[in-house]
Parts: sequence; C-alpha cells; structure tokens
Amino acid sequence: MEDVKIIDLYFQRDEKAIDETDKKYGQLCYSVAKNILNDKEDVKECVSDTYMNLWNTIPPVKPLNFSAFICKLTRNLSLKKLDYNNAKKRSPELVTALSELENIISSENVTETIENKELGSIISEFLKEEKETQRNVFIRRYWFLDSIQSISEKYGFSQSKVKSMLFHTRKRLKAYLKERGY
Repeated sequence: MEDVKIIDLYFQRDEKAIDETDKKYGQLCYSVAKNILNDKEDVKECVSDTYMNLWNTIPPVKPLNFSAFICKLTRNLSLKKLDYNNAKKRSPELVTALSELENIISSENVTETIENKELGSIISEFLKEEKETQRNVFIRRYWFLDSIQSISEKYGFSQSKVKSMLFHTRKRLKAYLKERGY
C-alpha cells in the first residue's frame, strides 16, 4: 500500500493503518531498533511503541516522508530505551559510532548536539555535497548505526575501505563544521 493511503488510514482512525505500516515498514523499524539495542524484547517493545506513537501523532501531523518519519521515531525511542537501560548493556557499535563523532563536534553531549536542528541542517548540507556512496556509508553508520561489517557487506567493500571512507568523511565534516563555527 502507498504511504499516502496508509497515512489516510491514520487520519480515518482505522486500525488497519498499523497493520499496513507493519507490513511495509516492520522490518525497517526492527532493523533500526536492533542496531541500537541488544535485547530482542527491547527491540520488539520499541517497534510496538513506534506504532503507538504513530497512532497518537497522526493526526494532526501529516508526514511528508513517511519512511523517514517512522525511522526517526524508532531511532529516538530506541535511544531513549538505551539510556534507560544500564550503561554496561550499551551496544558497543553505538558507543563506537558516537565516540567517532565526538572528535568532530565540540560538545559535552554528542547526542544532544546532534538533535540540534541547526547543526542537523549544516550536516545535511555537507552530505548533499558528498558523493552518493560516501553519503550512504556515512548515513548507514551514524544514522542507522550499522556495524562496519554490515556496511561492508551491503556495499561490497572491505571493512578497511569502509573505515577509511568514514575517516575521510569525518575529517571533511570536521573542517566543514569548523568553517561554520562548530
């Protein structure tokens, strides 16, 4: 079913909207949550909470990009769940990904800084100027929090190539942000 029709079902308060969302985006939501959380039950809970949040948010919100909206909800709920859980249970991939970004962004709390809309816009501008492959690898690593291994398998690169691409993209991003006062 097309996104517009699914959103219309939410506006009609038809519970079929959740079923259609799950059919079309369930695997994506599960993947986003799984990349952040280690526990299957936590992942299921976050996906379920995503659907509840969609139900409570639409209407009045009418998302222009439904898949991005769902991913953002799932990601934010997963990060909140991770913060709630014991710090010892944190995903090593998440800790590594966030620590890689700490060297670029001069802030005490990387997660808070990333949420800053102005900074988000500047990073988006930077990524639009990057080659498609570099942009996609960067987004897979730092938005979807995919592992280096997962990215290398997805794009057919060696892990060292992915690490190198990320290193050089972070280096360019750091210079780009520095030019803009970050």
